[in-house]
Amino acid sequence: MNYPSKAIDYAPEKMRAFHAYGYEHIDCRQFALAPEAVLGTREQALPYIEEASRHFYALGWQGDGEVELLWLPPFVFPLSMRASTQGIVIWHVKQERDGVSFLVSPVPLPFEEFA
Repeated sequence: MNYPSKAIDYAPEKMRAFHAYGYEHIDCRQFALAPEAVLGTREQALPYIEEASRHFYALGWQGDGEVELLWLPPFVFPLSMRASTQGIVIWHVKQERDGVSFLVSPVPLPFEEFA
């Protein structure tokens, strides 16, 4: 299976029910991907970016920074969550003004920071 092409297997409108978080700070982004690297083209990625941006704005995002994707491997999730064996791709933006990161995830993130 070509994982990047299967990483986002939902329609953009499904993102309205996703979970959103703020975090200070995610600085190591060398492994982040542009959404079009997974979804094909910028045009194909735009509806997803717009949905992620709605969540980001609701958390206080000021609209700066590039929306990107981060991959979380399955072993970071408790076994009880039965996370996909492929891991989870989350949406991320790092606000340039103050460095705050905003995250949108299809599953609740089980980390103490977000409890």
